[in-house]
Amino acid sequence: MSKSSARVRSYFEARLDRLRLVGGEPTPPRGWIRAIRDSLGMSGTELAVRMGVGQSTVSGLEHSEVHGTIRLDTLRRAADALGCDLVYYLSPRTTLEAAVHDQARRKALQQLEESGLAGSGEDPPEDHRALLERLTAAHMDGPGLWS
Repeated sequence: MSKSSARVRSYFEARLDRLRLVGGEPTPPRGWIRAIRDSLGMSGTELAVRMGVGQSTVSGLEHSEVHGTIRLDTLRRAADALGCDLVYYLSPRTTLEAAVHDQARRKALQQLEESGLAGSGEDPPEDHRALLERLTAAHMDGPGLWS
């Protein structure tokens, strides 16, 4: 296993753990821009002036936020005009270590299947399980893990 990849994974896993504590907050039904704007008592026209755009542009960007088509740079500009910071991160569905291990195991199983030591999509026989684990460990952080 590459020590640098494992170290980077460990570093980001600790950061993600902190974010997961506050994450999972659903987007308001009319989007964050509209929710913050309404909470501040700011009209669409006032936000438009602060952003240096027309009022119809604000309506369009609120619509695009709700539909997931807003551009990050536009969202950042709107956040700034609202006196907010845009916080952006990806939240892995599992731990980074588990994702790497699972992919390495898939590669190892594929290798065993290609050599005839395991059936397609099946775990290898008991006498080849130790080999599976050694191959999995060898694939961890190895080149071509995700190809």
